[in-house]
Amino acid sequence: MVDKPTTAAGYRRELIDLVRATCLYVATKVGDLADDLVVVGGLVPSLLVDQEDLAEGVDVHVGTMDLDVGLTVALLDQGRYRTLTERLRRAGFELDQNEEGNPTRQRWKIESVEKVTIDFLIQPTQPEDRGGALRDIEPDFAAIIAPGLHLAFEDRRRVTLSGQTILGEDATRDIWVCGPGAYLVLKALAFDLRGENKDAYDLFYVIRNYGAGVEDVLECLRPLLEDDAASKAIAILRRDFLSRNHVGPRRVAQFLVGMPEERLQADVVGYIGALLKKLGTNEPMG
Repeated sequence: MVDKPTTAAGYRRELIDLVRATCLYVATKVGDLADDLVVVGGLVPSLLVDQEDLAEGVDVHVGTMDLDVGLTVALLDQGRYRTLTERLRRAGFELDQNEEGNPTRQRWKIESVEKVTIDFLIQPTQPEDRGGALRDIEPDFAAIIAPGLHLAFEDRRRVTLSGQTILGEDATRDIWVCGPGAYLVLKALAFDLRGENKDAYDLFYVIRNYGAGVEDVLECLRPLLEDDAASKAIAILRRDFLSRNHVGPRRVAQFLVGMPEERLQADVVGYIGALLKKLGTNEPMG
């Protein structure tokens, strides 16, 4: 698998088109399992924020190189994951390989489109579960443990995808997409786990551009606030995003322009600070 770029310059528009076409193709194959799946990860911002109707001065989202799909625990407990893997295989998907040439049980690819992969994620179910580790489901199927993923099933949006699948078929399908409140939580937790520039950028993009303002994000976030994952996410925002030189704003700038940029970093602080102020918690953690 190719390492993900650390700056926006490494993302190309044709890649996000491929990922969307892959998502649409998968949606045509999962059928009655659709309610047990939710799109998370880097494709979400371009699905939550209409890329054809952006406000003046707002750039299109840079996209993503892979498709991240969250699974319900019920899908596993009831053994229906076998139906999912069978349908994937019949649709032409197979396990991807890592740099050593070994199969990656949580990541799948389709033979005809080498550049696009699908990663599967599952919420923690045991006290010892650690974010980023793998949960083995069967010998050739696993999912990445993603703290907070359960919230993506509480705050999700039904989005209609239309266009061509990766096989060139015309199709229209409704898919479940992680909502902005849950996305804020997941991206803050991901940033805490791995500190990637792209996670900081994705988080900022949704807070800045979803709906008519940060209040629309808050409307989706408030019902989640009693959850421990949401509380931790808010603490991460307070710790890492409330001054221009904090790692959050610096890494948004590093991702977008490849270097620190004062006005951009101030923009990040402004939007995230406004969101936290409305929550009554915008003082940086000491």
